[in-house]
Amino acid sequence: MRDIVEIGLGKTAQRGYHLDEVAIVPSRRTRDVDDVATTWQLDAYRFEIPCVAHPSDATMSPASAIALGLLGGLGVLNVEGLWTRYEDPTKLLAELRALADADEPLTPRLQEIYAEPIKPELIAERVREIREGGVTVAVRVSPQHTLALAPVILDAGVDLLVIQGTVVSAEHVSTEDEPLNLKEFIADLDLPVIVGGCTNYQTALHLMRTGAAGVIVGIGADYLSTSDSVLGIRVPMATAIADAAAARRDYLDETGGRYVHLIADGGMHTSGDIAKAIGCGADAVMLGAPLAQVEGAPGGGLWWHSSASHPKLPRGAIGIVQEPLGSLEQVLYGPADDPDGQLNLFGGLRRAMAKCGYRDVKEFQKVGLVLDRA
Repeated sequence: MRDIVEIGLGKTAQRGYHLDEVAIVPSRRTRDVDDVATTWQLDAYRFEIPCVAHPSDATMSPASAIALGLLGGLGVLNVEGLWTRYEDPTKLLAELRALADADEPLTPRLQEIYAEPIKPELIAERVREIREGGVTVAVRVSPQHTLALAPVILDAGVDLLVIQGTVVSAEHVSTEDEPLNLKEFIADLDLPVIVGGCTNYQTALHLMRTGAAGVIVGIGADYLSTSDSVLGIRVPMATAIADAAAARRDYLDETGGRYVHLIADGGMHTSGDIAKAIGCGADAVMLGAPLAQVEGAPGGGLWWHSSASHPKLPRGAIGIVQEPLGSLEQVLYGPADDPDGQLNLFGGLRRAMAKCGYRDVKEFQKVGLVLDRA
């Protein structure tokens, strides 16, 4: 039974839990780490690790999307980002790093450079670049711009479409514009669609009913997100994932076996965070800050969310320039030379699964959890 707390007369709140408040409990069995599989398959697309890149320009360029894909993850390029607004945004990215080094305000400049119109021909060019890299092609678009940009995106020939906003629902109400009907839109497509984010059972269930192949859980909240201070929205990840997993179970029964993948987005920086997210019910994780700190990341050690450049209400700060943790391969697969869990992220996941006796990611969703910091 969910804990219900009385805030005052006439108002109650449900108790939620963050990932750092839960811990994994090993079972009676252990397993050799070489017998553990971290593979993940979404529709017809198979990935060696359950890793999806957060579609921020700090982490994803065409080159970095290809690099992640070749290493077994899924890179997602933001078609509303700098790579579809400028022929070569590298000078702008370098300028942001220089402003950060000089401790200058970054948000006003970020808003200025994202005011440049999106160029449809660049969307086609970036998709072509990624496809020529020999990896699965995935792009992100916001719900507000999906109808306008969808024809260009689909003509370019993507494999996966990610429709992502801070909070996405299956029923958007507007008296001004014709809202995006996700169910009708997805039904007309011949490719898998991932939608989100969502933070509760009911919204997750409604998004699954649109026909989405995957649902993003969470709002990408981490130490640089300001959704809490700007919007008052903060939902603990462990609870959000577990609630969405309950929705998936009920939707599985409702449809007679249609499985929708859950992608956890927010607050994951270590291999332990990834293991706990999957233990709560996620199929994969969306990583931002860890990928922003790899050698050669587009942001050069800076990290910002897609919503940080909003022209009227930005919801994310830009941190200081971080020193590289290591190469992309070292961050994902090791070897680690530091014991803090930021390197060899998916080697750490494999070892957690082995210590608890599970063979694959789906099995590991059944692992026992305990609250130890509540």
